[in-house]
Amino acid sequence: MTRDLAGSVAIVGVAESDEIGVVPGKSSLMHHAEAGYNALADAGLSVKDVDGLFTAGFSTLATAEYMGIKPKYSDSTSIGGSSFLVHVEHAMAAINAGMCEVALITHGETGRSRRGARPPADASTPGPQFEIPYGINGAPINYAVACSRYMHQYGEDRTRQAMAEIAVSTRKWAQMNPKALMRDPMSFDDYHNSRWIAWPFHLLDCCLVTDAGAAVVVTSAARARSLPKKPVWVLGTGEHHDHALMSQMEDLTVHPAKVAAERAFGMADMKPADIDLTMLYDSFTYTVLMCLESLGYCGPGEGPDFVKNQRTAPGGEFALNTSGGGLSYTHPGMYGIFLIVEAVRQLRGECGERNVNPKTALANGSGGSLSSSGVLILGVD
Repeated sequence: MTRDLAGSVAIVGVAESDEIGVVPGKSSLMHHAEAGYNALADAGLSVKDVDGLFTAGFSTLATAEYMGIKPKYSDSTSIGGSSFLVHVEHAMAAINAGMCEVALITHGETGRSRRGARPPADASTPGPQFEIPYGINGAPINYAVACSRYMHQYGEDRTRQAMAEIAVSTRKWAQMNPKALMRDPMSFDDYHNSRWIAWPFHLLDCCLVTDAGAAVVVTSAARARSLPKKPVWVLGTGEHHDHALMSQMEDLTVHPAKVAAERAFGMADMKPADIDLTMLYDSFTYTVLMCLESLGYCGPGEGPDFVKNQRTAPGGEFALNTSGGGLSYTHPGMYGIFLIVEAVRQLRGECGERNVNPKTALANGSGGSLSSSGVLILGVD
């Protein structure tokens, strides 16, 4: 994306599905549709206005049919939890190319209610051949490998304390969000005493598994100015992925966000110090730590000092994951779209007691095994 596209589109509607958390009576498709209708209502639009449809990990054909949409532009790019931020970039390109004018991005997943036996892995793909036989199987294990390397390089004790800081501060934000699943207080002792999942991860290092959906509406600058709510301008975008298998990750302490952020900041003509609110995909506490460094908020190995003393908690000087994040708010399987929902609401001043009154926000999605990144820089007039 080039600098001249900055501010050419705006996010004009965001919403979750009607119920999120533990919702055993609804399908993934129902969450897609409810969130989509709710986001369009938030924007002052209807399905009749939608001519571009974006989903990840789910059929755009099924979503369009179920919602009564007949799009002239469709995109099902799926690179994990960062996909929805990438969809905003793709919607920007499509809108500026005249391929569509109103883009609806939806997601819905019954991650909690469909828990059970996993389908067999496709033996023709590399993972089942080269990683799964050796125990590298599943997100907690994969991410634990990367976190262990970070601890080796930068110190186990200081890394552990940083992860605790992130878990505790994020829960404090969740306590201010009525939609968050986990709102009970969390102390540092609670964190350290929680059961082990895959060393070095305790239970409270790991994201939730919930049922939920969310949707985002993107449109042209001209259309945005005619709608009832304050437009949230897309000032910068970037995407990048560099591996699929954990064993092929070049540096286990550096996230693909490093490349994506350079592009996004370049497009926006901004730097990390210009950002008022930061929303990071917190699949694990370690993901947050490494992304703070990879995005340029601090240098390699400096993350533990950056987050110490509850700097990212309510009342701290660095607003981070104000919804309660994937750790305490919701996480149906792919979380990235919820980063956008919170950032937009914060920029519009709709978050009640947890609002931090930002003028700019950065959202970074992470997908796969620390494999992909989508970075958005957003702002309001």
